[in-house]
Amino acid sequence: MKPDKTLLSVLITLLILGAIFFVIERILGRGRKQPIIRKGWWTDVTYWFITVLLTKPFVRLMFILPLGLLLLTKATSIEVLKMGAYTGYGPLSRQPIWLQAIQIYVLVDFCAYWTHRLFHRGRWWPFHAVHHSSEELDWLGSLRVHPVNDLVNKLAQATPVLLMGYNPTVTLSTAPILTFYAIFIHANVNWDFGWLRSVIATPVFHRWHHSKDREAWDKNFAGLFPVWDIIFGTYYMPKGRWPEHFGICEPMPKGFIGQLWEPFAWNLRRGKKIDPS
Repeated sequence: MKPDKTLLSVLITLLILGAIFFVIERILGRGRKQPIIRKGWWTDVTYWFITVLLTKPFVRLMFILPLGLLLLTKATSIEVLKMGAYTGYGPLSRQPIWLQAIQIYVLVDFCAYWTHRLFHRGRWWPFHAVHHSSEELDWLGSLRVHPVNDLVNKLAQATPVLLMGYNPTVTLSTAPILTFYAIFIHANVNWDFGWLRSVIATPVFHRWHHSKDREAWDKNFAGLFPVWDIIFGTYYMPKGRWPEHFGICEPMPKGFIGQLWEPFAWNLRRGKKIDPS
């Protein structure tokens, strides 16, 4: 695809998402009142274009690593990969596609849970703090992800599944669905899905994860299935309350370039989480 067409496609996709979430947030949801062009809006739009145009191609390039391991173990060959005929290996790849899809969603979400927890620790935190720096959170805030965070997330989620032998087409087809759902759970709505709140991640569930309130710190890491948080003791869904205060306690530049560099500078300063209490 030519660069001008790619840019137009990225812009159109952003406009479509904007229209969808205008309906969700402004008409159906009626969440916390905040302007459409709120603080950090332009920064988040910049992340959208940079992520799609620059980061994602680099992520695809990095999949050479798991593919190289498959070649070394002779699970496939260069000829098969060139023909696009690789459909996985071993007993897992011989399962029905629908069963593979279910297992892949569970496994990817499990890996994402632990990767997410990793990014709340030590020298990883500054890269993830960029994502948490939105003080007026909505669907667009989901796009504020540092490239290092994005790269590690994608590799940590897809690599184990590919190495286990699952069909790569099924594995990679989960990406757009999980991406849209990740955007959805940032939406500015107070939806918790009632009795399903402990079964599937909801906007309230994830917005608590972004809360600046001390009791909500390091909670609700799952992106799809809260069962991981329930099992590992990080589930937080207080009844009758909604998350309201977002952001981080550490300083963070407002613009894209500053945020791109800040995690590296932070680590050079040996930065740590600041406890406001």
